[in-house]
Amino acid sequence: MHRYLERIGCAGETGVDVATLRKLHKRHLMAIPYNGATQDFSDGVRIVDIDEDATFDTSVVQGRGGTCFQLNRLFARLLTELGYDVTVLAASTAEGWEASGLDVEHMFNRVALDGDEWLVDVGYPGPSYVEPLLVCDAVQSQYGCQYRLVERGSRIALQRRGRITRWGVVYTFTMQPRQWSDWKGMEDFLIREITADTGPQDGQKILCGRTFENGQVVLKGRRHLTVRDGREEIRTITGDDEHEQLVSHLLSGEFR
Repeated sequence: MHRYLERIGCAGETGVDVATLRKLHKRHLMAIPYNGATQDFSDGVRIVDIDEDATFDTSVVQGRGGTCFQLNRLFARLLTELGYDVTVLAASTAEGWEASGLDVEHMFNRVALDGDEWLVDVGYPGPSYVEPLLVCDAVQSQYGCQYRLVERGSRIALQRRGRITRWGVVYTFTMQPRQWSDWKGMEDFLIREITADTGPQDGQKILCGRTFENGQVVLKGRRHLTVRDGREEIRTITGDDEHEQLVSHLLSGEFR
């Protein structure tokens, strides 16, 4: 636990309160990137039965980052060890639902604290909330962006908008508590996808993201998105050298 806290710049932050939870969440996002490349399926697909200690060494200690299945699982363990009441939740994006038909595409957490519930997610490439999001009906503002939770039938849509953009759905979810075993269906889907994938890579499958003090940067394939104080800048990276440099800088934290 202490090594984890030191790695994310929160040494000694062991309080169980909203202020500490906010700090842990943001500092984690700033210190540890989302990095789809760490989900190495060369020796088999493992989402349910992962070696958490080995994953901690790779994702946190070495700073290579990880995906939601790695980062949010490790963060849940950290929060639990600190004394927080943590529940694992599942979500899906529109793109993920269209591809898999599964509502367990994404893994994140809910924290119950002092009579309130907070959404906690350090494993989404972005753009999304930088600090924990209170489960309520009100619109919430963070670093120039706004967030709201909207009921859609049996599910809840997490929506976000920047300073000059319209509301868009980040992902949809339910408050149903989950177990790691619920992601077995996702494992089976990924196995089928890997088996069927024979297309060229050429950088299109890159997915990484990182948070900085007042925003986030995301690289999805050749699409580079920066959100700074709620203002978004999107461009397409055509040159291979620039693309490789952006990946390197984003994962190392040496971006501007």
